[in-house]
Amino acid sequence: MSTDTPIAHRKTTPLPALIVLFLGLGLVSGIAIQNAEASQTMTSSQPVSKTLSAKQQSIPLIAAFMATSDMPKLSAALNQGLDAGLTVSEAREILVQLYAYVGFPRSLNALNELMTVVQARKQRGIQDAPGREPGRAIPTGEALLAAGTANQTRISGGPVKGPVFEFAPVINQFLQTHLFGDIFERDNLDWQSRELATVGALAATPGVESQLRSHMQASMRVGLSADQLKQVTELLAKHADEPTANRASAALTQALAASGG
Repeated sequence: MSTDTPIAHRKTTPLPALIVLFLGLGLVSGIAIQNAEASQTMTSSQPVSKTLSAKQQSIPLIAAFMATSDMPKLSAALNQGLDAGLTVSEAREILVQLYAYVGFPRSLNALNELMTVVQARKQRGIQDAPGREPGRAIPTGEALLAAGTANQTRISGGPVKGPVFEFAPVINQFLQTHLFGDIFERDNLDWQSRELATVGALAATPGVESQLRSHMQASMRVGLSADQLKQVTELLAKHADEPTANRASAALTQALAASGG
């Protein structure tokens, strides 16, 4: 990656065009990603589970309906998640993170929907757990770039590189400092939940199949099992539309084949 333009502070904001590119994890055909330690679990020392918790099951649905701007189904999925123990902070963080994959307008609309849902639940006497804000300070400057690069490398299974990053080095700087730095350094949502959200959103988005496949692989690197990801495809088949479910199923099949699973 070029270092001609160092990141001097953390206020660098990616342009909307970055958001549309979905380049987060070597997400362009032809990007070479090393697979060393690809199966390493990085966010949890717990045994790999075969099933998603009730809370986890709501996350890809929330993400899918946010990506398609289906507000009635998003409302139902948010209610499902909150009923299952998703905190308001966790739900909010999911919707904030996904702006980097589906754009600011959908993120803002979804956050408005979450506010409406929480307020309606309060009026019915339901007090949802507020959750917490990030518990550690986000680094700035060169420390942010270093942290984001380390996070990107761990999630991707190796350094992310390829022709597109040689053609436009700044795109990787945005990814490393903002997506994998500013966002993934926020510890009020674990990496498994972040990947479940990303998989759900990308499955609902036509034309980003290579990115979806990469995130299926990343999901396994952060500790989600093949059985859990198969459950994601089944949830999407049951609650979302057929193309969304088909894209998720095909991506999982390809990811497992690539990893020898």
